[in-house]
Amino acid sequence: MSSYLILIVAGARPNFMKIAPIIRALERHRDAFAWRLVHTGQHYDREMSDVFFEELEIPKPHYHLDAGGGTHAQQTAKIMIGFEDVVQKERPQLVMVVGDVNSTLACSIVAKKLQIQVAHVEAGLRSGDLMMPEEINRIVTDAISDYFFVTEPSGVENLRREGKREEQIFFVGHVMIDNLYHQVKKLQEMDDSAFPTATLKSKLGKYGVVTLHRPSNVDNAERLGGIVEALAQVANHIPLIFAVHPRTAQNLDKFGICLPDSIIRTNPLPYMEFLNLWMDAQVILTDSGGIQEESTALGVPCVTLRENTERPITISEGSNVLVGSDPEKIVAAALKVLSHPGQARTKRPALWDGAASDRIVDELAKLIV
Repeated sequence: MSSYLILIVAGARPNFMKIAPIIRALERHRDAFAWRLVHTGQHYDREMSDVFFEELEIPKPHYHLDAGGGTHAQQTAKIMIGFEDVVQKERPQLVMVVGDVNSTLACSIVAKKLQIQVAHVEAGLRSGDLMMPEEINRIVTDAISDYFFVTEPSGVENLRREGKREEQIFFVGHVMIDNLYHQVKKLQEMDDSAFPTATLKSKLGKYGVVTLHRPSNVDNAERLGGIVEALAQVANHIPLIFAVHPRTAQNLDKFGICLPDSIIRTNPLPYMEFLNLWMDAQVILTDSGGIQEESTALGVPCVTLRENTERPITISEGSNVLVGSDPEKIVAAALKVLSHPGQARTKRPALWDGAASDRIVDELAKLIV
């Protein structure tokens, strides 16, 4: 086994999609690299996390920190304490963090204080909105990382503006798109009738898909009520399938907000089942970051219920439109999409070709020569 050891950190569901292709790429270079997988346990739904690992073909983690929930500070602190023990035991040459969750920030800080180099995958993205906890995580992680693997040109520009050296920045494409193409191929080769939503999908024929989870949208009764009202108007034109996040479910109940019958409510779905659902949707309404990118890669129209996005390429080259939380804008954007079916922009951003993970491993190999 190689002496160049990489600790790969995953903490929440979006991380899992990003590390899966990286692990596959590293396995193809066993002569050069060894790796250990650290699952911080940031996501509190342990059962869902396990399902994701199975579906994404991710090996059982070498370490599970069981960080759980709590406030941002509590969660970050628990991850830092647990990860410090792992780093001191393993003494890796590199810690690889992905995305912008609390685990990303916590583990990069621990690594740097222990004089371990940090590589940030999905680096350089900026929304310009410091009200988003993820934006703070992105900025701080990039401030102390050594290597930056970037998904789109805006990330390169942001890192240059922040004073990063050219030799630290690698525009490689998007590992989550690597995973997306891998999973789509698997779906095409399997019988999807086992998915509980397969019958619903077949029965509806044409439908839209909804996800909401950001505190700015779901923690305020008036705003959440307005969004649901807008969704109800859209659902008068096409059935909507709403995969309700636990936080959103809790607030719908708390605020006494009821979904109309035209909005079909489901629990959060495993990755493959949800992919099978949204990839054939007429429209997606979401405040997620990752779905903006995945829908762009597959050319599915996406209406994003946010005031800003750290993924501008999904708008300039993709099928995404930004509308905020204004009910009238939400309805107008969705109906515009529905009035022009099949006309989503399908231009694929540069290097979103399924080979980003191989590029990352190739660049790492050059760095250790």
